[in-house]
Amino acid sequence: LSHIVRKKQAVGHRLAVIFSIAIAWALAGILTSAGAYKHSSQETQSSCRTDHSGLIGSSAWIQFPYPFQWGRPTLNVANGFAMMAAAFVALIESTGVFMVAAKYGSATPVPPSISNRGISWLGIGIMLDGMFGTGTGATASVENAGLLAVNRVGSRRVIQVSAGFMLLFSVFGKFGAVLASIPLPIFAAVYCVLFAYVASAGIGMLQFCNLNSFRTKFIIGITLFMGLSVPQYFNEFLLVTGHGPVYTHSRAFNSMMQVIFTSPATVATILGLFLDLTLERHHRATRLDSGRHWLEKFFSYNSDTRSEEFYALPANLDKYFPPV
Repeated sequence: LSHIVRKKQAVGHRLAVIFSIAIAWALAGILTSAGAYKHSSQETQSSCRTDHSGLIGSSAWIQFPYPFQWGRPTLNVANGFAMMAAAFVALIESTGVFMVAAKYGSATPVPPSISNRGISWLGIGIMLDGMFGTGTGATASVENAGLLAVNRVGSRRVIQVSAGFMLLFSVFGKFGAVLASIPLPIFAAVYCVLFAYVASAGIGMLQFCNLNSFRTKFIIGITLFMGLSVPQYFNEFLLVTGHGPVYTHSRAFNSMMQVIFTSPATVATILGLFLDLTLERHHRATRLDSGRHWLEKFFSYNSDTRSEEFYALPANLDKYFPPV
């Protein structure tokens, strides 16, 4: 009996997010069918109804996506530079997601060669996104890294099966539309939990630093403050004036600055890296206070015997994509 109870508790922990979404989604569907939102404001209906956009009725049963289905590609210099800035932002944010996934997957810290390989695949994904005409580029999913902490399932097979389902939903439009009918407040509630785990993992990385050092305290404090306030300033400035704080005759430069400085992770990373490389750099205690010496043994893929267990590609693909 105790074994059954423990098994049920494990299942409850791993499927807690799915159960929560299903219950809230079903309740929203019942309220929508009962007409609870019939006389509500438009904002409430767009947020809470499960049929507000008509996705299920208007989507096709089977539709195969193919390259350039929206027409031939066009080249716009300003938009091209903005996308390069967005790719730079995705690079920084994805690197952080790699580290969080490794931590919650009980793996060793990600070697730089593995991060480079992952970022290269992201570049290929962004190119394919452009070919198929998606509205956004590819980046590592912060939500999935947080979900890894919730369900405690660090299995590569799970990711492969999930990718198969995503390909399936892209062809069978009705199934994808059903999932898209989930009200946005449900996603917001789930994100509160998932982002909390991701943020806590980032804070946990500070355990390698000397938190009694005033240099470390200053870098952490100013990085967190500026990482939150600068993007907020750029967003509010754009909302009030119709253009960003950086407003020159070059539209491409304006777009690049707006994209970069509206990303909290990018602003915090750039500022933190600059301060870490310049502030009391030649002081003998700086290297020890930063905690860099604890992670040096993971800088090389071959320096740890567990790297192959965690980061080797399946089907002997390391032969064609070596971790260099």
